[in-house]
Amino acid sequence: MKMFRLLMKKVIPIKLLLPFLMILGACSNNDYTPKPRGYHRIDLPDHKYQKFDTTFPFSFEYPEYADLRTEGADLKKKYWFNIRYPDYNGTVYFSYKSLEDNLGELINDSHEFVDKHIPKASGIEERVITDRKRDVFGITWEISGAGAASPYQFFITDSTQHFLRGALYFRNKPNNDSLAPVIEHIKKDMHHLIKTIKWKEDF
Repeated sequence: MKMFRLLMKKVIPIKLLLPFLMILGACSNNDYTPKPRGYHRIDLPDHKYQKFDTTFPFSFEYPEYADLRTEGADLKKKYWFNIRYPDYNGTVYFSYKSLEDNLGELINDSHEFVDKHIPKASGIEERVITDRKRDVFGITWEISGAGAASPYQFFITDSTQHFLRGALYFRNKPNNDSLAPVIEHIKKDMHHLIKTIKWKEDF
């Protein structure tokens, strides 16, 4: 009986030690699965808008968290403006032209500006805008590809008097994979601008 107890005292610690040794063995395994490349989390504000309605030949709503600056010094750029996103080094550049039998030329120019990004683009999605109730017609281009300098462009027109073109650019080296959340956020802002634009007559 004493011998049995002595054996039990020696056997029990070994049983407790076995699981610990198995865990150590598993930890020493050199095989591992590489983690996918990640990007820093980008905090984005809620979509809130304010109205732009001045002496320009149109009005619209733009985000409260963006800066709007006009280009009024040059008469050829009298109604040009930029919407800046300082937190993300992004700017949407807007150019305005009054129509004088030049609609076809301006539309072709817009296509050519987009075509310049084809070498760095992995795809270009084109969408037609048709809103007869507000006389707003145009095209948006979503340009995908990590190296594309401008991931989003568009133009809108009433087809008789007004023509407005917008293009999004970032001041940092193009990496649209890491900027994807910001690009999507700004695209929603531009969709809102397009939905709220109102042309003014006699300009």
